[in-house]
Amino acid sequence: RVTTTGGTSATSAADQFSYIGAPTITAISPSSGPASGGTSVTITGTGFTGATAVKFGATSATGITVVSATSITATAPAGSGTVDVTVTTPGGTSATSASDQFSYVAAPAITAISPSSGPASGGTSVTITGTGFTGATAVTFGATAAASFTVNSATSITATAPAGTGTVDVRVTTTGGTSATSASDQFSYIAPPTTPAHHPSPPSATAPPTATT
Repeated sequence: RVTTTGGTSATSAADQFSYIGAPTITAISPSSGPASGGTSVTITGTGFTGATAVKFGATSATGITVVSATSITATAPAGSGTVDVTVTTPGGTSATSASDQFSYVAAPAITAISPSSGPASGGTSVTITGTGFTGATAVTFGATAAASFTVNSATSITATAPAGTGTVDVRVTTTGGTSATSASDQFSYIAPPTTPAHHPSPPSATAPPTATT
């Protein structure tokens, strides 16, 4: 309302002003992804209508879609460590809390495998050493999945080699991505020895008896 010497303006729909509460984030899913970015994250909360920005730490997200007043999808940018996800609307920017934290996971790396060779029929138990193995979802020998694998720790995995041929790269996949290939991850399949064909020797010739007089 406006007041002058002539009085105070009457109220009407034309003079109404709405206060908008700041948005809040109650959950994000998934809460982790590769350091290279690209993870599609669903943000749940309140007051998202008219959102103008979503940030992961200090970096703006891409592909922002306001699904509803309580849901936003956004693509995580590249980053490192654990950061707070924030949403900005005309009502302000969401306060940070444990509910909005997103962790960047570095891609795993393989530094050695032992043994580095085994029979082409598979079945070799291989110890894979490296970093970032926590939560591994796959181990492959070339293009073939390991017959089985066990994550012993963040730095060690035991896997059973599948059948194969030649020399292949062993790779580990986690939430952080798939390990890059190098000479340290190569496994060689050893073909079974070949047995030479057996050719029986011809019967030896026997000299005819010598006639005597």
